[in-house]
Amino acid sequence: MDSSDLDVPQDVALLTEAQAARELARLAAELAAANAAYHAEDAPIMSDAAYDGLKRRNAAIEARFPHLKRPDSPTEQVGAAPAEGFGKVRHSVPMLSLANAFRPEEIEEFDARTRRFLNLSADAPLACVAEPKIDGLSLSLRYEAGRLVQAATRGDGEVGENVTANALTVGDIPNRLRGAAPEVLEVRGEVYMTHADFAALNARAAETGAKVFANPRNAAAGSLRQLDPRVTASRPLRFFAYAWGEVSEPLSDTQWGALQRFRDLGFEVNPLARPCDGPAALLAAYAEIEAQRATLGYDIDGVVYKVDDLGLQRRLGFRSTTPRWAVAHKFSAERAWTRLLAIDVNVGRTGALAPLARLQPVTVGGVVVSNATLHNEDYIAGRSAATGEEIRGGRDLRVGDWVEVRRAGDVIPQIVDIDLARRPAGSEPFAFPVTCPQCGSDAAREAGDAVRRCTGGIACPAQAVEKLKHFVSRNAFDIEGLGTKQIEMFFRDDILPIHEPADIFTLEARDRANLARLRNRLGYGERSAQNLFRAIEGRRTIPLARLIFALGIRHLGEAGSALLAQHYGSWEAFERAMTAAKVGEGPEWEELNAIDGVGRVLATSVVTAFHQGAERAAIDRLIPHLTIENPAPRIAESPVAGLTVVFTGTLERMTRAEAKARAEALGAKVAGSVSARTDLLVAGPGAGSKARDAERLGVKVIDEATWLALVGG
Repeated sequence: MDSSDLDVPQDVALLTEAQAARELARLAAELAAANAAYHAEDAPIMSDAAYDGLKRRNAAIEARFPHLKRPDSPTEQVGAAPAEGFGKVRHSVPMLSLANAFRPEEIEEFDARTRRFLNLSADAPLACVAEPKIDGLSLSLRYEAGRLVQAATRGDGEVGENVTANALTVGDIPNRLRGAAPEVLEVRGEVYMTHADFAALNARAAETGAKVFANPRNAAAGSLRQLDPRVTASRPLRFFAYAWGEVSEPLSDTQWGALQRFRDLGFEVNPLARPCDGPAALLAAYAEIEAQRATLGYDIDGVVYKVDDLGLQRRLGFRSTTPRWAVAHKFSAERAWTRLLAIDVNVGRTGALAPLARLQPVTVGGVVVSNATLHNEDYIAGRSAATGEEIRGGRDLRVGDWVEVRRAGDVIPQIVDIDLARRPAGSEPFAFPVTCPQCGSDAAREAGDAVRRCTGGIACPAQAVEKLKHFVSRNAFDIEGLGTKQIEMFFRDDILPIHEPADIFTLEARDRANLARLRNRLGYGERSAQNLFRAIEGRRTIPLARLIFALGIRHLGEAGSALLAQHYGSWEAFERAMTAAKVGEGPEWEELNAIDGVGRVLATSVVTAFHQGAERAAIDRLIPHLTIENPAPRIAESPVAGLTVVFTGTLERMTRAEAKARAEALGAKVAGSVSARTDLLVAGPGAGSKARDAERLGVKVIDEATWLALVGG
């Protein structure tokens, strides 16, 4: 949203006419872009839930201001214009979309609205058919005299793309119909891809460096819309039939009968489709189909309800873009139920034992989800690690459970609920390991810590490899061509191993001394091996802050690393101070804790890292291979350059952040607490314990005005 939209209220009821016009223009542009990305480019730019939310907002504004409805209104659009590269096909009967519903009350209203239109009483029978809504690509197949003569995508609903040659390669689409068929028959349905076929296709693509797809729907659409039919033929596409367009003679008197006729003619019809009578039966079908969603092996994103009697369908007719006799009851785009297949426990670079749920793959929010975070052992047991209070009603997670998975945007999927009614008989509570699953060392949980940690340090292979991945990551050494996969490969290698950071910088020398050269093995050639060696060589010179961050010390992020680099000024000074420091005592410890932004937890972690034998030895072996760039020198001419300054109390002419930034720019060190090393305390109104500490230690105290006069403010 740009600045011109900042005055547009979220509540439609609060919009002025001018605001409503601007909002309709914005919505038309966003929805048009989303339509083109989804239908024409097979590359969605927003989730189904976000798209549906924008359409509902557009419809609500148009309902309140009908005279503002735009010629390009999203309520008048279906799909997107056909892509270039394919012949155009005008549908003899438009391929319309369906109205969406999300809540049970909307299904009850669909039934009541249909009855009002048909003048049926509340107790009169009104049969419908409930069918799974397949998440794939809509396709229309035209048969003449029983032979497939044309296949077309939906396109914009009026004109689609001619993909006949590609459709002829899809196994579920008959080239000739079985039995007696109408002279002209347009069968409509959905092209899709199963989860298993999707996973195999992406695995093959990853091996060859080809494009991988985000989900089966994108894969199916991209496969059908290939200019070379041989590519489509190589893809495992499937097809379900569920509707029709032009037909020279009726298929049946009912929707249900037409589906059976499709089956007789040789089409696959979804086996979960069923006739229902009344909203209660429709909602029961919805619940049953949703419960099977994870085990179907293909994606569905809702259930479609259609009035069964085709005579009543004709009476009900159509709105501008949707039929009155059907509605799509959508699943939540961000949640889905699936089965918990296993609980794995991985070990991170800081030794944390991180449990991970292995799930029956299910599409959530447009992405196939097969893993979910379980946070820690308390989360699995059904309680909060922070408070000890129950979560999920105290229900624990067990292998075999049916669980609800939530995914929102880029957030890692997580399990939010369990269906105890479907828990397998004889299931056992999960026993969280108390030893490291990688090296067998004790896995201890310190008081106040939410996670259990391996005590093996870098002797644990899992921690060693994760530390190496961190070391070469983008914000650390950022070595091109040495990513996660390559680190894992070299870590396992017997001839040119990389077991610690120093091994990276000796790789080329070891390669030259070895008869089994890198260029002849591990998937490398002469050029790729030389590219890797050049990339490593280019990272021997590194800024001090990035080096400190790359060491992978627990609790130490980029911001903390920058603070340490700026304070100590050089690797030699930093290393000397950390070597001399002792946790909880001594001037080096006090100095470290006094750095503004460094607390006791971080200080303990940094000092401990330099006093652990194996970790310190690995650091010492690394440093001789590097040229370390120190931060810019302090400003020598400044009257406060080199002084350690503490600010306390309320500053009236600047914020604390401004004062800190100004002092550092002038070469001062800003600390968060007063110590014997403090040179100056700037005290505003309300100064408390820091002022008393300064008086006790003989530290000079000045007010804000004196400070500003000193620094020329």
